[in-house]
Formats: sequence, C-alpha cells, structure tokens
Amino acid sequence: MFSASPAEHSATPKRLIWALCLASIVIYINLYTVQGMLPLIAEHFNVTGAKATLILSVTSFTLAFSLLVYAVLSDRIGRLTPIVVSLWAIVVSNILLIFTQDFDSLIMVRLFQGILLAAVPATAMAYFKEQLAPKFMLKAAAVYIMSNSLGGISGRLFGGLMAQYLDWQQSMIFIFFVSFFGVALVTYLLPRQEVRPEKQHLGFIKSIKYDLKGFVVHLSDPQMRLVYLIGGIAFMMMVNQFSFVQLHLMQAPYSLSRFAATLIFLCYLSGTLSSYSSAKLIMKYGSVTLFKVALLLMITGSLITLADTLAFIVLGFLITASGFFLAHSCCNSFVAVRATTHRAKATSLYLCSYYLGAALGGPYLMVFWHHANWDGVVLGSLVLLAILVLAVTYLAKISRQQPA
Repeated sequence: MFSASPAEHSATPKRLIWALCLASIVIYINLYTVQGMLPLIAEHFNVTGAKATLILSVTSFTLAFSLLVYAVLSDRIGRLTPIVVSLWAIVVSNILLIFTQDFDSLIMVRLFQGILLAAVPATAMAYFKEQLAPKFMLKAAAVYIMSNSLGGISGRLFGGLMAQYLDWQQSMIFIFFVSFFGVALVTYLLPRQEVRPEKQHLGFIKSIKYDLKGFVVHLSDPQMRLVYLIGGIAFMMMVNQFSFVQLHLMQAPYSLSRFAATLIFLCYLSGTLSSYSSAKLIMKYGSVTLFKVALLLMITGSLITLADTLAFIVLGFLITASGFFLAHSCCNSFVAVRATTHRAKATSLYLCSYYLGAALGGPYLMVFWHHANWDGVVLGSLVLLAILVLAVTYLAKISRQQPA
C-alpha cells in the first residue's frame, strides 16, 4: 500500500465516501438481517421469540469490544487493509450460517461475525478525517450515518421477506450473494492509496503503553465520556424497541404476518432523513442543542406508542427513529471533531459504548417484556431516557465551561 498526502486524495473524495458508505450497508445488512428473521429463527431452532432476540445481542457484544482492537490495529497498519480483509472474511463466514444446525452453533457463528463486523465502523470516521479535506468531513459523516440507516432498513426488511417466503438455508444463501457482490464493489471503489498513520518506533511494552494512553486521553475527557454514554443508552433503547415491537405486532389484536411486522423498520427512513440533514443543523445550532431536541423526540415517540393502535405505533417509531439518528449523528460528529489525536481510538470507544448498549438492551428490556409486554418495554425505555436527560443536562453545563 502506498501513502499519499490529503491533497493527492482531494480529486477522489466521492469515491472514498461511496466505498465506505457501501461497506457500511453491507455491514449493517449482515448485522441486522437476523432482527427481521426473529420468528423464523425461533421456529427453525425451536426457541422462544424472546430468546431469539439474543441473537442480535451476542453479535453486538463481540462487535463492541472488537472495535477497540481494530482502532489500535488500524493506527498501526492503516485503515484500508483491515477493512478489505474483514469484509471478505464476512463473506466467507456467511457460508457457515448456511450449514448451522442448532441455536448454540448459531450463537457461536454470530459471536465470530461480530468480531469481523467491527472493522468498518471502527475506522470509517478516522479514515474520512485523514483522507478528506475539512470541507468534506461533516458532509461525509452525515452521508455515512445515513448509509448506516439504509443498511439497517435493508437488512431487516430482507430478513422479514425471507422469513415469510424462504427457509433458513435459502435465506443465508441469499445473504451470501448480496454480501459477495457488495464487498466486490467496495474493494473496487476503495482508493489504493491512503494517508498512513504516523508510525511510532517503540518497543513492544512502550507501544502497548502508547495505545492505552490513546484510550485514556479520550476517557479522561468528561465531554467525550458523556457523549459515549448518550450514544450507548440511546441505542440500547432504540434498537431493542424494534425487536420487541415485532413480537407485539404479531400478537392479537394485530396478528401481523412475519413480513408485515418487519415493515415497522421502514420507520428508520425518518432517521435517514434526520441523519442527512444533521450536518447543516450541527453547524447552525451546535451538538448540545440538537441533543436536547433528539431526546425530546425519543421521549415523545415512545409515549405515543402507548396509545397502542397501529397508526400511533408507526407514528411513535417515526418520531423515535428521527430523534435517535439525530443524536447518533451528533455523537459521531462531536467525537470526530473533538479528537485531534488517536482518532480511531476515539471513534471506537464511542462505538464500543454504542454496541455494548445494543447488547445489554435486549436482556434488559426482556425483563420488562415478560412482566408487561409492550407497556413494560416502554416503561423500561423511559427509565433509560431519564438517565439521558441527566447526561444531556450535564453535558450542556460542562460544555459552557469547556467549549468543544
């Protein structure tokens, strides 16, 4: 791999943005297809619907901690190689899913896939900041988050459609081919040159200390810690609400089919819109103000679903998704701009918190689901939102004292 200056890359920013956005779509299709297939997974592997929701939690768990490893690795060898190698490894791992016979084996493969899925989200924002001129940075971040949303929607809808019309093996064969062609296109689009991280000529022990120092630098920043907390708790609530509402919509009085229940994921489109608009809003109003707006939207959306009609559930999720993706975009931009050193580590710490939230949210909300079904899930969500109110309030306070 060659190294180059940012100026040499200025002619191809769109190529890099397209490549990483497509890579993001492939990643999130692979991560979230199983969320749209929960009824099929429960039936095929003979487990309860609630237990099937753990399939997303275990993948999110290994993904969360693998982000920290990729952050260190990409700082050492560059962003390009980990991305390309991990994407092709995901394609190969999908073959294992075709032949998975029991739920325990499925858990093990998904744990392994979580490790592979971490490379792109761990490095993408740092990759953008190193390769693109500042004028492209916020726009690239907004488009990238929008692609996350599109990948999440596509994966879940693919999952619901396949759960309705295909069996498990046929579904996994389809995902294999989607992944194969997507990764091939990403490999073609990615520029072969990159601005390589500055090498640190250190011994083994000193290099470990250097890497740990990078994480400590960001964890020592109170504003960064709060943004990590905000992103993690927001995702803990939002992504798992979508899992349990599928089960709710398949029960009486709705009794929706497997595919019809997954159409609730189209509510992510409001999040796609808010992500796309976030760059201009952040520049105009600032992240802290938008965090407050996002929080208000998530509280309002969750409460509206308590009306418990199909129209109000859809409206509530449209509002919640819009608020969540606005918050997520603010978190990503805040971290990318504030981190002047150890950029990949800063991003990976945020995403580690983010996906750890997703992993913990399933078991957490399952307790409320078992006691009071959907009303219980909303109650559990409001507890998390109350914590977010405190976090956003404190962030606003210290941001006035220590500007970003």
